[in-house]
Amino acid sequence: MLFPVIMAGGSGSRLWPLSRQLNPKQFLALADAQLTMLQATIQRLEGLDTGQPLLICNEQHRFLAAEQLRQLGMNEASILLEPVGRNTAPAIALAALKALEKADDPILLVLAADHLIQDVVAFHASIEAALPLAAGGKLVTFGILPTHPETGYGYIEKGQSSGGGYLVKRFVEKPDQPTAQEYLASGKYFWNSGMFMFRASRYLKELERFQPEILAASSKALELGEQDMHFTRIDPETFASCPEDSIDYAVMERTEDAVMVPLDAGWSDIGSWTALWEVSTKDEQGNVFKGDVLGLSTYNSYVHADSRLVATVGIEDLIVVETKDAVLVVHKDKVQDVKKVVESIKNDGRHEHLNHREVYRPWGVYDSVDNGLRYQVKRITVRPGAKLSVQMHHHRAEHWIVVSGTAKVTNGDRTYLVTENQSTYIPVGQVHALENPGVIPLELIEVQSGSYLGEDDIVRFEDQYGRV
Repeated sequence: MLFPVIMAGGSGSRLWPLSRQLNPKQFLALADAQLTMLQATIQRLEGLDTGQPLLICNEQHRFLAAEQLRQLGMNEASILLEPVGRNTAPAIALAALKALEKADDPILLVLAADHLIQDVVAFHASIEAALPLAAGGKLVTFGILPTHPETGYGYIEKGQSSGGGYLVKRFVEKPDQPTAQEYLASGKYFWNSGMFMFRASRYLKELERFQPEILAASSKALELGEQDMHFTRIDPETFASCPEDSIDYAVMERTEDAVMVPLDAGWSDIGSWTALWEVSTKDEQGNVFKGDVLGLSTYNSYVHADSRLVATVGIEDLIVVETKDAVLVVHKDKVQDVKKVVESIKNDGRHEHLNHREVYRPWGVYDSVDNGLRYQVKRITVRPGAKLSVQMHHHRAEHWIVVSGTAKVTNGDRTYLVTENQSTYIPVGQVHALENPGVIPLELIEVQSGSYLGEDDIVRFEDQYGRV
């Protein structure tokens, strides 16, 4: 049985404004209208002999990840929380150590949560080909059959045939255009996918051989961590001291047991808007339209409308992405520079790189529909049975107006129900809580007023999601 390890870190800044720091691309439905990239990664494992996946993600994405697993019926799936990013070698070390607690030296299938694979049958065939190699002690990497001279990926040069794969002759850094063209023509080079398969013990043994500091720090951080529901919290101080390195540099380029299995399954890491346009279904003019789009004399473009009508006239080879709080217009040849926009937003002290206007919480979601001097208006949706923390604010008062459903309100010493078209008032400094006791979502409008309206003006006294 395979033990899937899914790495769901990363910020996806090149896909701004859809991908944000607190809601990056792996948690978005990009290539699939129904499933997020994380959910699609899990779903394509169906048909393989696997257990429940182990997810590795950033601490700040924990509830987003848990909710998406819950939607797939995986309420008991394990989630490892990295307090800080230390690249893939330490992350996979944590996963291997955790896997050894659950099974007797399992074979790990390490996948990224933000990859697109269009041919699931071919994907399964490569997994099956890799299994005997991994079972025999090899460290398998999956090489993507290249379709064009790509300069944005690392490459793997294949050596002699070995079972269902090839010995790895060498790993190559991202090449320039002429070199990439030579690689493509030779037929000896494959794109480095960042997907792996090996026994947990073999990876840890090689890591101890080549990077013992990473193994020591990872082991101690896991040992000193704590279990919080289905979250495993890694000790932050210990893990922060861990050397930062990728699995490629730390192990795969140095071990003598690296083997590559080819993978030709319509793979893409969707690393840019142009990459997303390339893998999406296009109309007769070469366009990809998402949402309420009206395109006239528009060609070979990607237009995404999130919250309103977007009309284009006489454009070609453009990316246009509209969200509730930002609009991006960029030529397809310049999409790699979108990350510079994100850096500028950060440097200017703005917030549009952090999150969308809609913000997901473990209890539901809120949408900041309006704000001004000393006021803010939110539309809040609370899932059935969910409860916000028992809290208070030093600087703001709140009015709650129920639009649909029923709210159970704790307001100081009183607890009472508020139903549709009713409202209640929470004074500054009052301890309060909001709960949905019903079976349908609770929708309400919250009007905040006060001298400071930031999200950090929350003093929590009790919280069922461990945020106290």
